[in-house]
Amino acid sequence: MTWRASVLTLFPEMFPGPLGLSLAGKALRDSRWGLETLDIRGFAKDRHRSVDDTPFGGGAGMVMRPDVVDAALSAAIEANPDARCIYLTPRGRLLDQALVRELAAGPGVILLCGRYEGVDQRVLEARELEEVSAGDVVLSGGEVAAIMLLDACVRLLPGVMGAADSAAEESHGPEGLLEYPHYTRPAEWQGRTVPEVLLSGHHAEVAKWRRARAEEATRLRRPDLWAKHLNRNAGESGRLDGHPAAA
Repeated sequence: MTWRASVLTLFPEMFPGPLGLSLAGKALRDSRWGLETLDIRGFAKDRHRSVDDTPFGGGAGMVMRPDVVDAALSAAIEANPDARCIYLTPRGRLLDQALVRELAAGPGVILLCGRYEGVDQRVLEARELEEVSAGDVVLSGGEVAAIMLLDACVRLLPGVMGAADSAAEESHGPEGLLEYPHYTRPAEWQGRTVPEVLLSGHHAEVAKWRRARAEEATRLRRPDLWAKHLNRNAGESGRLDGHPAAA
């Protein structure tokens, strides 16, 4: 079954956008994944195709109407019934590689892209949408976050990346480390040389060097990831020793 993405948006012309290029674009043309965009305005009932209204309780901005959003969701779910429904919002769970792997392993996703001040809470609760954030930033809408999420998922689909090992060794892989630095020709550039171990042809030493650099980068740049990595290893060590690690 082809992995399918349905995107609910007020700006369907933003898709496929970058997803039509490079690996994701080739995979889309090869039908390794499918993309459908639904224009939320098409589900409005009035002649002005209104999708928003003023917020109860006052305040600045507008809020996307629950009836219009629900109608769009109904159409998306009918076409893609097994997909996980996600609302892209700054207040959601932070998107990370673990969630990306989880989503890529499933049948697909339905992504609701908010605009204005957001979406009426009632439809989010009624449809039990998962709330996901692309980062601790505020965007003009969910479309850019949706493109980011889809790109991250699509590259993990079978047959999309030429070298399967790339996904295992890159940043935020199974061990949660950042990736080691890379070098290519020329061997000397502006007085800077490639580390000798990478020119040695000694695969075990190269692997050891790369592992050390990955650990160093993670420890210095992302102490939060480093702490998780240490805790994960401690837990695995406890289980291997026959003593379950404390939760």
